[in-house]
Amino acid sequence: MKEQISQKVSLGEKIGYSLGDASANLVFQMMMIFQLKFYTDVFGLDGAIAGSVLLIARVVDAFVDPAVGILSDRTQTRWGKYRPWVLWTALPFAVFYVLAFYNPGIEDKGLVATYATVSYILLMAMYSFNNTPYSSLGGVMTGDIKERTSITSIRFVAATIAQFVVQGLTLPLVNKFGKGDLQHGWLCTIGLFAAIAFVFLIIAFLSSRERIQPPKAQKVSIKEDIKGTVSNIPWRAMFVLTLFVFITLAMWGSAMNFYFQYNVSQNSLYEFLAAFGLTDPEYEKTGIMATVLGAFNLIAHEEKDAFAIGFSLFNMVGALVQFIGVICLSGFLANRYGKKNTFIVCLSLTALFTAMFYLPQPSDIGLMFILCILKSLAYAPTVPLLWAMIGDVADHVEYVNHRRATGFCFSGVVFALKAGLGIGGAFAGLILSGFGYVSGNATIQSETAMEGIRLVSSIVPAILFGIGVVALFFYPITKEFNENMQAELSVRRRNQ
Repeated sequence: MKEQISQKVSLGEKIGYSLGDASANLVFQMMMIFQLKFYTDVFGLDGAIAGSVLLIARVVDAFVDPAVGILSDRTQTRWGKYRPWVLWTALPFAVFYVLAFYNPGIEDKGLVATYATVSYILLMAMYSFNNTPYSSLGGVMTGDIKERTSITSIRFVAATIAQFVVQGLTLPLVNKFGKGDLQHGWLCTIGLFAAIAFVFLIIAFLSSRERIQPPKAQKVSIKEDIKGTVSNIPWRAMFVLTLFVFITLAMWGSAMNFYFQYNVSQNSLYEFLAAFGLTDPEYEKTGIMATVLGAFNLIAHEEKDAFAIGFSLFNMVGALVQFIGVICLSGFLANRYGKKNTFIVCLSLTALFTAMFYLPQPSDIGLMFILCILKSLAYAPTVPLLWAMIGDVADHVEYVNHRRATGFCFSGVVFALKAGLGIGGAFAGLILSGFGYVSGNATIQSETAMEGIRLVSSIVPAILFGIGVVALFFYPITKEFNENMQAELSVRRRNQ
């Protein structure tokens, strides 16, 4: 019994476990930032239709996600409940990732939309079968508050590195591999990311251990698991928070593609990049830029090239600042002020800096990068706290009901995450379409469409972030409450 209540987790196990989220983010960041634009500009779908594809999968998720949580809670293997799912789903997850960005050469737009819908549903279903048990695993590796925050902090350092790679290198790699053929470039890039994701999941499986088990006297009851979780006030607060945070992230991430391509002056962007020497043709000769950022080919003043390097650099700066913020601020602020208070303040600041993206003129490139840095720094401490708080919620369900349903608890939040991803991307597509956005790599958009792009990149997501802040005020697990709860749970587990 002593092994079960052991609270310490080695650094090697934390790092190995974190690679699972790096794998997930090689997929998730791609869906959040590039999926909508891929559907409109590569598949050639109308923005409203592309948004509908993202929404349809959410209907399927409403059945898949709870089923995954219930199934993983009832899995019994020598590896544990949740850990084996990371292994079992690694290969199909990678395969479906490639299929979601593969164009089989279909000409009919109706069939293209059907293929996009089916491949997206398969990928998101496999995301559930992989990420729900993976996230649940993080909730049973330890019950120690500081150790749990440390695990999630290291986990999201890995996730942020994956974010840095996807957001910064995707377009350069597509250009490099495609050499003018966008479809081939996307296929090669996604294939590379999928292979890395597969290897990372295997390492995560081999590295991790489960330490917290349900109470010995707990009887199997799906009804009680659902009732105990859904009626839990902290769980409801986290569900609403996760839903609106990821609606916002998906909307803003999708919209910034269009913001940089159409709202930003490409000449000003080129001059901004030139000031840092990023347009120097000598970079391509030496291969330095090809190694670090990919082949940008900014020798000529071409708009699409300025967009590719500018948007990639913008994303990489944001990811780098977020990476630093996760390492330096998240654990310190959470341990000093508590997870809830830290989340409220940081998310409020994130909403403010997001809204301010409405202000820059097309030539204000420096201001855009400053806002990116401020927004990323404000948001960084919240990144690992979300999942640490959901682990606390699973403990709260056990604390109140004397039943543990970690998988179902996490599955509901993963559903909220994916629902946010789909709804945010769909809303962005619908708003852009409603404002008259022309799909298919049009070189010029109307003033009305430009206004839609600005709104969906600033004011609208800022309001949605605000709803997440409101949800946090209904989350009752303060730092003091959590410490007392963990102490009592430790006594219960020891007495078992």
